[in-house]
Order: sequence, then C-alpha cells, then structure tokens
Amino acid sequence: MPSPALGTGPQHTTDPSAHAVSGAPSKMALAARVALVVVLVAELMDVLDQSVVLTAIPTLQQSLGAGPAAVQWLTVGYALPLALGLITGGRLGDTYGRKKIFLIGTAVFTLASLLCGLANTPGMLIAARVLQGGGAAVMIPQVLATLHVTFDGKHRSRAFGLYGAVLSIGAVLGPVLGGVLTEADLFGLGWRPIFLINVPIGLAVILLGGRFLTESTAHKAARLDVTGMLLSAPAVVLIVVPLTEGHAHHWPLWCFALLAAGLLVLAVFLRHQQRRKNDAPLVVLSLFRGKAFSGGLSAQLLLGLLSGMFFMTWTLYLQRGLGMSPLQAAGAFVLIALGEMAGAVIAMRTAGRFGRRVPQAGALIAVISMAVYGIQISSQQAGLTLLAMTGPLLLLGVAFGTIGGPLADMSLAKVLHHDAGSASGLFNTAVHLGIALGTALTALVFFSATNGSPDNAVNREAFTGVLWWVGGAFAVMWALLLFLPKHANSQAG
Repeated sequence: MPSPALGTGPQHTTDPSAHAVSGAPSKMALAARVALVVVLVAELMDVLDQSVVLTAIPTLQQSLGAGPAAVQWLTVGYALPLALGLITGGRLGDTYGRKKIFLIGTAVFTLASLLCGLANTPGMLIAARVLQGGGAAVMIPQVLATLHVTFDGKHRSRAFGLYGAVLSIGAVLGPVLGGVLTEADLFGLGWRPIFLINVPIGLAVILLGGRFLTESTAHKAARLDVTGMLLSAPAVVLIVVPLTEGHAHHWPLWCFALLAAGLLVLAVFLRHQQRRKNDAPLVVLSLFRGKAFSGGLSAQLLLGLLSGMFFMTWTLYLQRGLGMSPLQAAGAFVLIALGEMAGAVIAMRTAGRFGRRVPQAGALIAVISMAVYGIQISSQQAGLTLLAMTGPLLLLGVAFGTIGGPLADMSLAKVLHHDAGSASGLFNTAVHLGIALGTALTALVFFSATNGSPDNAVNREAFTGVLWWVGGAFAVMWALLLFLPKHANSQAG
C-alpha cells in the first residue's frame, strides 16, 4: 500500500501526523512513486530557475540592454518574492490543502515561465521573474512539509537525502542548462528556451499531481494570520531593496532609512507573532527554542547567502575573467554537479549514522576548496584552464552535496507535525532569503571592485576577493552546525 500522504484516492485527511509512517513500504505502489517524483520535479524546477540565468547573463545583457542593477534583479526578482511568500505558502497548504495549493502554485509558476520567455525588455523579464518567484513560494513549501509528515526514521533521512540531492544538483545544473540552451540558440530564440522549457514540464506536473497526489490539511487548520503576512513582506523588502540598489546609487540616505524602517517593521512583526502564539501565528516562535532548528535555520540562511554570492560572481569570472563562452562555463558547472552527486550519495548512504559530522565535514571541505581555488586564480591568472580547476570544483561540489540533505533532516527532526507548515516555510525562506541577500551583497564584494569594467584582469581580481568572503562564511557555518544533533535519529511525534 502507498503511504497515505502520497497515495491515490479522494480521501481528505486532516491530521498530518497520521501520515507519518515508520518506514515507507519497501515496494511502494506505482501511484505513490509517481507522486513522489512529481513533488521532487517541482522542487527541481524551482532550484533550476534560481540559477538558470547565470550563464545566460552576458547574452541577456546584450540582447535586452540590461545594466548591472537589472542583472542583479534577474536573480533577486525571483528569490525575493519566493523568500517573502514561503511561510505564507506553508500555512496556505496547512489550511486549504497541500495538493490544491501545490497545483495552484505550479500553474502560476508555469504561466510566469511562459511570460519570461516572451519578454522583450529588462522590465518585462524582471516582472515575469517576480511572478515566477511568487508561484514557487506557493508551490515549494508543500514539498518539504509532505516529506516531513510522511516519513520517519532512516526512511525519512533517505527521503530528505533525495530532497537534498535535488536541491544541490539543481543549483548547479541550472547554469549548465542555461549555458547549453543559450549556446544552442534553438529556433533562433537565443536565451528564451531557458524559461520556455518549464512550460511542458510544469503542465506535466499539474496533470500528474492532480491524478496522483492525495489532499491533506493540518489538524485543526486555523485561519491565516493576515496581519502577520502584511508585516513580514515589507520587513524583508525594506531590508533587501537598499542592499540591492545601494551601490548603484552610491549609498544615499534613503538606503539607510529603508534599512532602519525594515528592522523596525521586523520588530513589530515579531511582537505580533508573540501575541498570537496561541492563535495560529504565521511563524511559530516556539520552534526557535530548539537549538537544532535555530542553528540549522541560521546555517541554511548562510548557505543561501554564500551560494547567491558565489554563483553570481563565478559565472561572470568564467566568462569575463577567463573569456569562456556560455557553453564552456556550463562545463565548469558540470564539475560541481558531479561533485554534488557524489556528496549527495555519501549523505544518503550515511543517513543519520554520523549526524552533524557529515555536513560539518562538507563545510571544512568547502573552506579548503575555496583556499586552493583562490591560490590557483592568483598564480595562473588568465592561463587557468578548466582541467586545472577540476580538483577544487569537485571538492566544492562534494561539500554542497553533503550539507543540503542532512541539514534539512536534522534541523526539522524534532518539529511537531502540526507545525510542519510553519517550519517548512521558515526553512525554505531561509535559503531563498539568503540567496537574495547574497546576490545583493555582490554589489559590495564584486561590482564595487569591477565598476562595470569588462577587463579580464579586473574581474579575476574581484572574484578572488569573493572567494575569501565565501570561505569565511563556510567556516562560520561549520560552527553553526554544532547546534545540530550528533545523530539524526530523534524524530518528532
């Protein structure tokens, strides 16, 4: 029999704790397997579209006449609404049904992808990316919440391993896909297929999800915290927008005013959540009492931040610093993808036996790879080849692969099932908000050094500086991972 949360049939369940199975059946029915593939493909679409524009950036700039600020917003415009809406998306699924909300989010995401492919100005593309991020914000929380309430024990560790593998590999396959499709110039469409490819995949997810996903809601699902929604969104916007635009405008007074206002609204939001602690708040603040959740959430935020900072600047370094074509740059991303697949396999094979030591080892490997890569760039300059950088890139991929799945598993291990929507939304929000912040910070650590210069040497030197920032962030992450449990075998009830 398939697990209830992913089985077939019209039943409507109200208590997600009823779905948690102590070990999913070894011979899962075809219907449940298809349902699991559907939600993971949806997750993959989201991750791909965070990074698919990276290797296409130079082509996009030439085609649409986009400046540095517009380039940043091509990424931030997706990541920011995604970060803003994930918590609300999680609560929507708890209240109105995960299947229904999942399908609505996927439909919006698919439509926005079509609009991205049809855009002919930077403004139109950015607007479509914002809509795309909003659709993903509704779609994605249903994936992690479903995994959390469906599996437990070693089977849940393996399920999260698959989730981590999709998260990690998708992040680097996005630029590969972007480079290949841009270079191929299918039907003379240039960069547009990087978005249009989502249309048939999204339609398939909607059709198969409607057939194979089972509806479920949280136990005693309550009304949405509308006031919390109206406070959380402007708080994040007021913080991220000045970080993104500040460099382009030479840090005027209004940037600092917006930052201060954002922090004030955030304080009001937290106070409101505290007052609603017994009345279905948007964010369940009691989750933060668990050091595993707090530490894991902080590490997830940092992982998103350093990813946004590294991958945005790395693709510019490869193409502007080393003169690679989009297809050649995609080959560099393949190396990281191979490393991530190896790291994900390691994480799944060790599934809970070594606890936090697995992601901590990944963080240390990342620090080492950053140092080696920085030394290579400084010593070999323009002569650095793809073959020569294979070692540090594979190591970096292994690091990402061993961090993603275990981090999600151990951070959410002790979360109660009725808080799955809030916890999943927060955890997803952390990485996407981190990506938005990391991309915004590229103005400080990269664009301020290049000042828009196409000179190869200038771009190489600026990227070397970024590596030290990223390496330092991985070192801080290693320390945060000490808050995770030594073993990932303690599950929520």
